[in-house]
Amino acid sequence: MSGRATLQTADERPALRLERRLKHAPEKVWRAITDPAELAHWFPARVDVELRAGGAIRFTFPGEDSTTTGRVITADPPREFTFVWNDDTLRWLIAPDGDGSLLRFTHTFGRGDPAIAKLAAGRTAAGWDVCLDALDARLAGRTAGQPREWHGRMASYVEQFGLDDGEVLGDGTIRFRRDLGWKPLDELRPLLPGEPGWQLVHDPREGTRVEFTEAAGDDVPAQLARRHEQVDKLFAATHGVDLPDWPPDRVEAVKKHYAEHPTSG
Repeated sequence: MSGRATLQTADERPALRLERRLKHAPEKVWRAITDPAELAHWFPARVDVELRAGGAIRFTFPGEDSTTTGRVITADPPREFTFVWNDDTLRWLIAPDGDGSLLRFTHTFGRGDPAIAKLAAGRTAAGWDVCLDALDARLAGRTAGQPREWHGRMASYVEQFGLDDGEVLGDGTIRFRRDLGWKPLDELRPLLPGEPGWQLVHDPREGTRVEFTEAAGDDVPAQLARRHEQVDKLFAATHGVDLPDWPPDRVEAVKKHYAEHPTSG
């Protein structure tokens, strides 16, 4: 059974937390999350691991020759498997739950500015949802199908986590920032609105995000709502989705949100 991811803060770092109740014994779940042959059926990269505290762990994505490395922090069968990957910490806790197990997973973002790292939480949560659904299918002897639609999954988490909100900076500048994943810059540039204030920011380790800034006007809630709609449409367009204009009631609801909950950065 799946549950929605939550976004929390651990030692000032953003952290995603997910749970799955699985109809399988902890020992079987442990093997599924630590054995490279099992991980190949659901984990996003090929894994090679020295299954001991301090052991090396290596990750190779499909179609790539290069590997990224990390280290094992805890390998305590069948209870805890924790490792570091690209400065992020992934912690898997398994507890008996009736005839099955409760799997608690935490992904703590350990790299860079926490506010920037947090922007990727929507796509990361959607990705782990798919991976954990595939894990559940593997444990049950089924093959998980590939998701056909990513925009809705990610947009739902972006909204749930408040990552879609604009902010008013101390100097009176309105700013929006939205993670756009790993799409090529040449593919993204034609999607930007044809007016000043829009820019793409790319980091080879963080991915690409769009940033929009402009001076705050006389009606800030209305201004924020208008730009919020534009960013939502841009985000959808990067996934080949053409969002219709917001209906008037949606516009009014977002204006009310910004009037009642002013944001500052």
